[in-house]
Amino acid sequence: MDVNDALARKLADSKKLGRFADVFPTIGHGNYYLIGPGDVIEVSVWEAQPAMLFGNSVLDTKIGATPTRAVTLPEQMVTPDGMITMPFAGRVSVKGRSTAEIEADIVRRLQGKANQPQVLARVIKNNTSTVTVVGDVNTSALMPLTPKGERLLDALAAGGGVKQPINRMAVQLSRDNVTAVMALDSIIRDPRQNIALKPGDVVTALFQPQTFSVLGATGKNEEIPFEAQGISLAQALARSGGLNDSRADARGVFVFRFEDAQLVESTATLAKSADGKVPVVYQIDLRDPASLFVTQNFPVQNRDVVYVSNSPAAEFEKFLRLVVTVASPALTTFRFLQSN
Repeated sequence: MDVNDALARKLADSKKLGRFADVFPTIGHGNYYLIGPGDVIEVSVWEAQPAMLFGNSVLDTKIGATPTRAVTLPEQMVTPDGMITMPFAGRVSVKGRSTAEIEADIVRRLQGKANQPQVLARVIKNNTSTVTVVGDVNTSALMPLTPKGERLLDALAAGGGVKQPINRMAVQLSRDNVTAVMALDSIIRDPRQNIALKPGDVVTALFQPQTFSVLGATGKNEEIPFEAQGISLAQALARSGGLNDSRADARGVFVFRFEDAQLVESTATLAKSADGKVPVVYQIDLRDPASLFVTQNFPVQNRDVVYVSNSPAAEFEKFLRLVVTVASPALTTFRFLQSN
């Protein structure tokens, strides 16, 4: 498959589809801290004078107001069906709600019963709004969420940071039935990818060393590691020592890889690998100056094979060397016989 600028950009854009901000869009302000079954809540109620329901007078000396009545109810654990019990308000549903929503609901229920009621709801123990942090972090953690709205990098910090260099690390986020992976370096560089976390999220730090193999008429033939955020074909060729001037055919730069089937436009029936990918060979002609720009957009992926073919002149030179190697002993013998 010949590589042009459009194809290179298409492949580069396909890598952007897995970005966290696109896979897990933020709703509202990104604060997903909500009450759930098992959380422990404390509710306090203030009532203006003359108090109708709640006792314990408290004098506000700062503003010199008349005494108010405040009661702090015993701590309650949210029941499995998401309820708490509030005197004179009955059973209050708190599951999936913020403390502000709970306060407003209780105030509404007390209207007409208490005298100008004010309510403060406070989470004593957060047992449900948590995020699991595992993988190549210094300490696996169960991080509780707060109204602050913790984000992805906060979770890694709660785990004591990653063990390996940042440019070799990737982060996997699992939410509900969706999983996506991004290079940690890319998340740090692009704040939009540092998305807000939701209860039940699983953040996994992955040590993800990536390599490509380079073969043929280049400065060196070997397996070369590269960063988790990826490199371009231009960078890959540079790291392999570039094309060998005396051997390489600039028309014959090939990239072998297993590609996602939806990215390949082919009328032929291609055999798929176990993970549903198809083998593809990309060819780039470096004799065209514009192709040098294309190589800067063409992304190299993990386990790619980059091959640079020999030029026809180099192949002919090989043939001549073979002829000389075979003919040289015979010529030497002939001269020896002539001399005798």
